[in-house]
Amino acid sequence: MKRLDKNNMEMAQTGPFGSHLHASDYMDSDLKNGVPLILIKHVNDFKIIDHNMPRVSKSKAEELSVYKLKKNDIVFSRVGTMGRVAPVTKKEEGWLISGQMLRLRIKSKDIDNQFLLYLLSSDISTKYLQLVSVGSTRDSINTDILRNMVIVRPSLPEQQAIANFLDRETEKLDRLVEKKERLIELLREKRQALITQAVTKGLDPDVPMKDSGIEWLGEVPEHWKVLKIKWLSKVKRGASPRPIEDPIYFDNNGEYAWVRIADVTSSNMYLKKTSQTLSELGASLSVKLPPGKLFLSIAGSVGKPCISGIKCCIHDGFVYFPDLQENEKFFYYVFASGAPYGGLGKLGTQLNLNTDIVGDIYTGVPEIKEQLEIVKYLDNQTSKIDTLISKLQIQITKIKEYRQALISSAVTGKIDVRDEVRA
Repeated sequence: MKRLDKNNMEMAQTGPFGSHLHASDYMDSDLKNGVPLILIKHVNDFKIIDHNMPRVSKSKAEELSVYKLKKNDIVFSRVGTMGRVAPVTKKEEGWLISGQMLRLRIKSKDIDNQFLLYLLSSDISTKYLQLVSVGSTRDSINTDILRNMVIVRPSLPEQQAIANFLDRETEKLDRLVEKKERLIELLREKRQALITQAVTKGLDPDVPMKDSGIEWLGEVPEHWKVLKIKWLSKVKRGASPRPIEDPIYFDNNGEYAWVRIADVTSSNMYLKKTSQTLSELGASLSVKLPPGKLFLSIAGSVGKPCISGIKCCIHDGFVYFPDLQENEKFFYYVFASGAPYGGLGKLGTQLNLNTDIVGDIYTGVPEIKEQLEIVKYLDNQTSKIDTLISKLQIQITKIKEYRQALISSAVTGKIDVRDEVRA
């Protein structure tokens, strides 16, 4: 790499870290008078994504002027997930890179920027950089590693032909991925609507209805009760042993699994596994749930319900319903619909929940027999939709794998594109 631009001392630059830039220097991302700072998460698919970016003051940015970007620079992730690259456009001029990033500034006329972007994002490059990376806790590279990286450099016309070919072919693949992702969104919306309809209106379209008196609930079947959650069960919070980092509270052979927010986020209806189990002492200081019990996240993935599929312990980022005599799966679907939250916000970080708020939520409550019928119907219908979503996700993964293979083959000459004309 360093031979691309022999006398260019600005060729590679690592972002500021250590004493140069602290988290305390960040401004609120809503303040538009600051200078944006690019983190790894802001670089994806050859684009710099201006969303929830930290910013630093203009005076701090001047102190860090060596890290400022110019048009046609390339930003490159150097820590953890290596190979995220993007060109700097007119819009990002003057922005800063963080310590997670490297900046490339190639002045040579013998290298095509777009070709170089594809080369650096290819599996060939990322696998090489992973092999030569340094760091005790996570992989990282520095300017010396990048400058000494061996690359192939065909003639400039062939570089341009390769870039032209990949621009066209990857755009086709990206459009295909977008269509499938949009279809997944529509299927998820349909799934949500299906659940909401069933848990608020029932399954019989001809049943007499009544006004629930609750704005977000609207009309419900006449024979249903409209009750607050706290009238069905106390709403209690989980508990954590403190300090939670103390290894005395954990045991790989422990009887009770330790539930983290991430475990619930990655689960569907049932929580079947966690990454940690508690010791007898740790479990005694938390809240134990047997299999089959409903609980609800009030932190992280706020409002996400889950049913324990194993013996587990929940911390104070969850609430549970110790006295619930209704069908647990029916109320899983009630919460999963998002409908009970009404004007409280959407599922996720926008919600603000606690035991009182959850307890004061009104919902429609049919008899147990009808709850079971609704659960059976929703199990069947959501399973069909989930199967379709899973197939689409597998297709997307294969398209992305093919895209990466195509890039690697093109930039290493395994695909002959010399007849391509640069648009």
